[in-house]
Amino acid sequence: MPIDGAYLTDAVVSIAAGLGLAAACGFRVFVPLLIASVAARTGHLPLASGFEWLGSWPALAAFGAATVLEICAYYVPCLDHALDTAATPAAVLAGMLASASVLPDLPPLLKWTVSLIGGGGLAGLIQGASVLLRLKSATFTGGLANPLISTGELVGATITALLAVVVPILCLVAVAVLLVIAFRASGRLLFGRGAAPPATPTA
Repeated sequence: MPIDGAYLTDAVVSIAAGLGLAAACGFRVFVPLLIASVAARTGHLPLASGFEWLGSWPALAAFGAATVLEICAYYVPCLDHALDTAATPAAVLAGMLASASVLPDLPPLLKWTVSLIGGGGLAGLIQGASVLLRLKSATFTGGLANPLISTGELVGATITALLAVVVPILCLVAVAVLLVIAFRASGRLLFGRGAAPPATPTA
């Protein structure tokens, strides 16, 4: 049976949008859901069957209130570390929800593989990297740099979610590059740079 080209294109774009939104959930749980809700409400983000509620006024109000609380809480000393404990599983769940909400009528195995493994996995990886960065900040700066990290996470969540809605393929490429950078940075934070071998004295 031939594959319809338009359907295939729409499916790829939708998967890219879902994974992009999921990645944004790794920075902040509610910011991407709020952006997705606004985009769906204004007709800029098609939602999968069963997820129409995401673009409803009650959902928009709930995500808006949760976003304000989440943003403010991350600027409270010590509370940001406590939030990370709850935010990690919440980010994974939000990533699953965000990715599943925009996936078209795909075969069930593919749809839930993308949502559970792709969406949840991406959100968890990025959230884990941000938690590690905040812990290192607390160790080396006494938490003084934590507001800068929180601001960076907010900006990252906002830009990534907007890209996922407007240019999904570009967003997915940017997320892949970001993950490579995050893995390399995490390795340096965990293990440090290898010490350079002592120079051999020359005669």
